[in-house]
Amino acid sequence: MSDLYDKIYEVVRQIPAGRATSYGAIARFVGSPRGSRMVGWAMNQSHSSKAYVPAHRVVNRLGMLSGKHHFPGENLMQELLENEGIVVIDDQIQDFDKIFWDPMKELDWDSI
Repeated sequence: MSDLYDKIYEVVRQIPAGRATSYGAIARFVGSPRGSRMVGWAMNQSHSSKAYVPAHRVVNRLGMLSGKHHFPGENLMQELLENEGIVVIDDQIQDFDKIFWDPMKELDWDSI
């Protein structure tokens, strides 16, 4: 599982500040189209990665901060997103379709 998590973490590291993606989009990119939950589990474990993983940029398919309870404090995930210029209201990224970052369109494995 660790090798797959490392691939997921590398994809997440490519998400630019001010953009966000979904668990499902990452799962599709790493070749596991039904693996959204697995990506969520990887994000939950990302704090143990040797290199920083900006897990706050990964949300559910609707732009909801579904993983916020895995961050220390009450609103750290939201604060990190807002520090990058992303507007969050009621735990949902506003204009998610405009800031959505799709690794299938933005990356190829040879570039990472």
